[in-house]
Amino acid sequence: MNISIESSSTLTLQGFNLSSEAAIPAAIFAILGYVLIVFCNLVLLTTIIMNKSLHEPMYILLLNLPINDLIGSTALFPHIIKELLWDTRTIHFSTCVTQAFFIHIYATGAVFILTAMAYDRYVAICRPMRYNTIMNNSNVMKIISLVWLSNIFMIAVLFILLLRLPRCRSLLTHTYCDNPSLLQLVCANTSINNIYGLMTVAVTQVVNVGLIGFTYIQILIACFRNKSSDMRSKALQTCATHLIVFLIFECLGLFTITSYRLADISPHLRKFSGVAAMILPPTLNPIIYGLKTKEIRTKALKFFHRIVHPS
Repeated sequence: MNISIESSSTLTLQGFNLSSEAAIPAAIFAILGYVLIVFCNLVLLTTIIMNKSLHEPMYILLLNLPINDLIGSTALFPHIIKELLWDTRTIHFSTCVTQAFFIHIYATGAVFILTAMAYDRYVAICRPMRYNTIMNNSNVMKIISLVWLSNIFMIAVLFILLLRLPRCRSLLTHTYCDNPSLLQLVCANTSINNIYGLMTVAVTQVVNVGLIGFTYIQILIACFRNKSSDMRSKALQTCATHLIVFLIFECLGLFTITSYRLADISPHLRKFSGVAAMILPPTLNPIIYGLKTKEIRTKALKFFHRIVHPS
């Protein structure tokens, strides 16, 4: 029996357990949500790429955020929409692993990118005279390369450790595929996987949260020392926007990770937090950064004006 289950390439997801009447509105909501995320992130992406005046370190780093959001959303939404429309809860093992891989790339990448953006703001506000030297094109590309290469390496090792283990179950206790839910299919010693997974989370949180905490403390000190009220207000507004995005993602992400290790947590609450962590940041990021950043907002409006009223 174990052999037949292990050799099976089809997995079953727990799903949302919605009635047929509720599934269609939920699917429509999911489709509209995905379209909104893709549209807003493509607008942000296109606006930065098409305008040379935005080819500055802050916006080049910001460019990575919509790319990362599109990766995460595309890994999640098509599967959810398919499940809601056709009431199918089965998924091929290789598809499940691929989905989980890109979802983890998105989650880790979001933290790394926001940390790089916080560092950029720290240099701009606390070391303005050295900004162009520290954040030159070469260093910005090094930061971006470090963000993506370290992200891909960490997640690749995570899934190499997972794929070496034999499976003897086929039911996933989640609405989408991720490393913790795939580990629950394994009937072997997963100590190494658990240690590595917790270690990567711990190191990522300590390094990134520590860096962000340090940069914002320094930024606050610099702002209160600055005699210009306009400069202080602009700096605090920029940092507050960045901090809100980071805190929303951190709270949802950490709750989802913790929920797998707490038996008393409601599975419905785990489903909600897991899906919310994949939906809210990609939806809010382009809206917050697009509306709050005057330069991006102005360029985006001019772009749409040219489309509607071509001359």
